[in-house]
Amino acid sequence: MRKIILLFTCLFGISAFSQIKVLKNESVVEIGKDNSVGLYKKDDKFTINYQDLNTANLNTFRSFSFQNLNKDVSGLYELIINGFIDSPSSNIILELPNDIIELHFEKNYGQPTVQFIQYINKNRKYVGKSQFLNKKQIDKIFGRQNGKSAMYEKPSSTNAGSAGASGSKDKKTKK
Repeated sequence: MRKIILLFTCLFGISAFSQIKVLKNESVVEIGKDNSVGLYKKDDKFTINYQDLNTANLNTFRSFSFQNLNKDVSGLYELIINGFIDSPSSNIILELPNDIIELHFEKNYGQPTVQFIQYINKNRKYVGKSQFLNKKQIDKIFGRQNGKSAMYEKPSSTNAGSAGASGSKDKKTKK
């Protein structure tokens, strides 16, 4: 009888302490990176990471994220490139779901540059600033040099199969 009680106690103890779950490993894809600024994609969410130059501790990294709903990644890239061509008189202010981002354009050594200024949680008290970036660096970050800019509009793998199948049926019926 003691052995049976001991066995049940051990089995109950094992099941009570098994609280660790194995989660699905979701990968983050690097679109592009230059020095301490990078653009990453996870599903349809894009994140820009940067080293915050506004803090005394140079090991502080910050990020801001947004969905690519209306080709927003391409739109941000075009906005920055247009700012290099025709420098705006003041900062361009962008409102994201969690943050406010300002694009600050300035000429450094005669070359147009841009800096991301982040108001964290839309609070003007907490500010993060990236390094100044030139056009070549922006092209690298947005994947224009390595061909990864094609990943902006790439559908997720779950939707790709059904869209491809219906697209091929449409072509057959038209012929």
